Amino acid sequence: MLNRSALLLRYKAPAVQWINDADPSPGGSSVTLEEVNSDLTVYLISDEVAESPEEVRRWVKANWRLLFESELEGWYTDPTLWPKLTLKRFDEWFDVECHSTIVDSLGTSIEDDEAED
Repeated sequence: MLNRSALLLRYKAPAVQWINDADPSPGGSSVTLEEVNSDLTVYLISDEVAESPEEVRRWVKANWRLLFESELEGWYTDPTLWPKLTLKRFDEWFDVECHSTIVDSLGTSIEDDEAED
């Protein structure tokens, strides 16, 4: 088991609507809520944060902008396509899930794929 917890942002309909509306290449196929939520980014957070829903919310309130930017960047790297970022909009666009048990089933060392040698 790892000494981390997992935080996921599950997309809601308004976020998917933005993804489809902001597409700089009109005429492409639209994505669905199911498709968007089929492969989510996992954010590792400390075990202490995951101890209660109140602690998770406190952490999210302190980090919502970074989370929001990370998710938007995954769709469109041009910030001019992004909406105004507010905590209210973050809450309207995402459900926050926290999972406190992370099991490393491989047993090999964990490496940062983007780390410089």
